[in-house]
Amino acid sequence: MSDLRERATALDSADPLSALRELFTLDDTVYLDGNSLGALPRHVPARMQHVITREWGSLRIRSWDESGWWTAPERIGDRIAPLVGAAAGQIVVGDSTSVNVFKAVVAASRLAGGGRDEILVDATTFPTDGYIAGSAARMTGHRVVPVAPADVPAALGPRTAAVLLNHVDYRSGRLHDLPGLTAAVHAAGALAVWDLCHSAGALPVGLDAHRVDLAVGCTYKYLNGGPGSPAYLYVAERHQEAFDSPLPGWTSHADPFGMTPGYVPADGSVRGRVGTPDILSMLALEASLDVWDGVSVDAVRAKSLALTDFFLECVAAYVPEGRVTPVTPAAHGERGSQVSLRCEVPAETEPVMRALVERGVVGDLRRPDILRFGFTPLYVGFADAERAARVLAEVLGV
Repeated sequence: MSDLRERATALDSADPLSALRELFTLDDTVYLDGNSLGALPRHVPARMQHVITREWGSLRIRSWDESGWWTAPERIGDRIAPLVGAAAGQIVVGDSTSVNVFKAVVAASRLAGGGRDEILVDATTFPTDGYIAGSAARMTGHRVVPVAPADVPAALGPRTAAVLLNHVDYRSGRLHDLPGLTAAVHAAGALAVWDLCHSAGALPVGLDAHRVDLAVGCTYKYLNGGPGSPAYLYVAERHQEAFDSPLPGWTSHADPFGMTPGYVPADGSVRGRVGTPDILSMLALEASLDVWDGVSVDAVRAKSLALTDFFLECVAAYVPEGRVTPVTPAAHGERGSQVSLRCEVPAETEPVMRALVERGVVGDLRRPDILRFGFTPLYVGFADAERAARVLAEVLGV
């Protein structure tokens, strides 16, 4: 154990991102649940105090113009864009991930054209994505075909309209092949829709480089936007003119204050808007994104892989064989930024995580048998990884 502790100290000392931890409100807890809710950046409360007292309290309605509230969805979208490999003008922020999945799947089905009536959906996806895709299929006269991501190429055909996939599996932490699967979808004449909830802010995505059609993502995980912070929708520039949203709201109208009965969509990513933006949570997100100034996503990815490698090494050294088994792939090209461990005795899963939290190591679980540990490279260090593995071994009675 002393050798691994010494290595953790050395790795933290050499970590070029270590100073970023000071930008967050943290205590001595090992916080490994940033893949569910990111930590609070220290400067956000002061920014929100200004928004509430000055922009809302004093300027009131004038802030839609004078404080830039009206343009916030596109402005903040442009700040997220570099983190997912997109040029400006293709991301709009607003609504929840679920609402944006609905917009994207219906729009992709419409863009695919006639004769295509199947929507392929990741069979291992976060359940809501499947629920939403099913509703979209009923509305558009399509049918949903659940398929494992690895089996997508074989399932594609002339009837495939769109394919909805998660970039990183929320249970196992497996990273799916976005470039290869997108290319396969395009070769079949369909559109690719990606859910980036567990990858944006943790690893390079390359939306433009890999010609993704549409994508959605939340902002409260690795982007640290706060609980319930608004999600985002990416519409590739080449599709924007034909993008037909199933939720044409007044703020996506070409003349939103004209209040005309007929809907005429605005140009560009604005078409992805629906109703009045949730300004307080949106501006908290905007402030939170300041922690990314000058930070390379490639550097974040390098640290993520080093952290998860080290955690797996510590688990292997501290926890006897047979108590937990990693289900997150060992191969770097197949791993997101979390480590999932399967409890060999499923009934132990909840008591083990409860005991970890009581001892200052916060992860989470997915029933029936998965312990999840999310590694946010902006504020998690190697000493955190070593301590988490050591406490896990203690909890398991080693």
